[in-house]
Amino acid sequence: MFFYTSPLYRDMDLAIYLNRTSAIPLYQQLTAKIRNAVLEGRLKPKQKLPSSRSLAKSLTISRSTVTLCYEQLESEGYLITKMGSGTYVCHQIPDQWLKSQPIEPVTNKAIANPLSNFAQNLNAINRLSIAEPDLEISFRYGNPAHKYFPIHEWRKLMTRHCQNSPELLNYFADAAGYFPLRQEIANYLGRSRAVHCTPEQVIITNGSQQALDLIARLLLDPGNWIAVEEPGYLGARCCFQGQFAQIQPIKVNSVGLDVEELNNCQQDFKLVYVTPSHQFPTGVTMSLSQRIALLQWAEKTNTFIIEDDYDSEYRYRSQPIPALQGMDRAGSVIYIGTFSKILFPSLRIGYLVVPVNLIPIFSKAKWLCDRFCPILEQYALTDWIRLGHFERHIRRMRQLYNLRRQALITAFDQYFGDRVTILGENAGIHLMAKINTALPDQAITEIAAAAGIGLISARGYYLQPQHQGEFVFGYGQLEIAEINRGIFKLSQILN
Repeated sequence: MFFYTSPLYRDMDLAIYLNRTSAIPLYQQLTAKIRNAVLEGRLKPKQKLPSSRSLAKSLTISRSTVTLCYEQLESEGYLITKMGSGTYVCHQIPDQWLKSQPIEPVTNKAIANPLSNFAQNLNAINRLSIAEPDLEISFRYGNPAHKYFPIHEWRKLMTRHCQNSPELLNYFADAAGYFPLRQEIANYLGRSRAVHCTPEQVIITNGSQQALDLIARLLLDPGNWIAVEEPGYLGARCCFQGQFAQIQPIKVNSVGLDVEELNNCQQDFKLVYVTPSHQFPTGVTMSLSQRIALLQWAEKTNTFIIEDDYDSEYRYRSQPIPALQGMDRAGSVIYIGTFSKILFPSLRIGYLVVPVNLIPIFSKAKWLCDRFCPILEQYALTDWIRLGHFERHIRRMRQLYNLRRQALITAFDQYFGDRVTILGENAGIHLMAKINTALPDQAITEIAAAAGIGLISARGYYLQPQHQGEFVFGYGQLEIAEINRGIFKLSQILN
């Protein structure tokens, strides 16, 4: 054991004990002793330490041991070496910096807003989603019957690619998505929706919402006009508002978007957003004459049409209506599709079909946004479509949803009679119903919630709310008994 008393500190002694029998190396022991002396105040800030030669001689240890100690403490911020002068304790030791100091409140000083114009505009939008009721029976729209999804088949495909596809662990080269998946989507759209496109025109996105966001960012400048359906999809409208677009609502009638009203507008529109196959939220299907009129208007005015085809697979009294994109001859239509409503929402795979001249810019924007969508799911989905699981699943679910749709309509007829008008009951997995009541929508939703029934008013989908008593009823996720019980209870509390 070694002991050193330094004569450099006049009114106090610096005692250093080193134990040669310890498993701890000597330089670490010395480092700990000097660090503690600094922290305990026995070594003062700016105080000079013995030279490495002097301290080594006093402790009868090698000079390299002291040098290692000083270098360690210097790297930790306890000591500082001044060329030609020596080694000193730092003026401000690290542990003092770790002690939190009270922050004085700032007074009479303006704090700059850190948000961009886009962020401030986004902050001004009241809501970006409809709250999902957590109640016994929720008629929330858009939720598919995911418990009927054949997860065991999906798991097999995922597992196979996990075991046999090591490239999944690397960066993926094509921001537009896995090319075999884009081929399968292009083939499927051609035979089921009469969409005319090549695989190169298909851009894989993180759900339909990212597709809408990319369109808004790439095609809208602040002040540009866009026509939207009234009522219409809130998620799309918020994307356009976030880009400082001027929104012009165009009413929806029994045959879809009112193209005559659109023709009478004086604005120079950049885009028009429609859900022609199953209008959201009314459920109306745009007629063939209106589709032709809209395409002619878009070609004449040099306006892009955004066709959101979010659940066209589910029609119950006729075959799915051909997409607007398949009727387009001027390259005016940007087509959006998604697998969330067909398979399961957490899959988060959607797609765009863009005109040929827009392929490069949409691919660049997708790369900049998130490089690419998760590739494992794209591999599995490719096989899912190619092996026929996808279209078999659609056929099974179409039958199931048709039974639930009929149950909902029957329950309305039985318990409400002529107090309810049903809109858009022939497609999709939701319908809109107008309840003949003097109660305001908020009162109805609150009364229903108290009885364990989750309802969503359609007022939020109007840019200029003027309708009352309209509600969106999703039935995809509810069993027939739940649908019947929910409508019965709703009729009872509204009597």
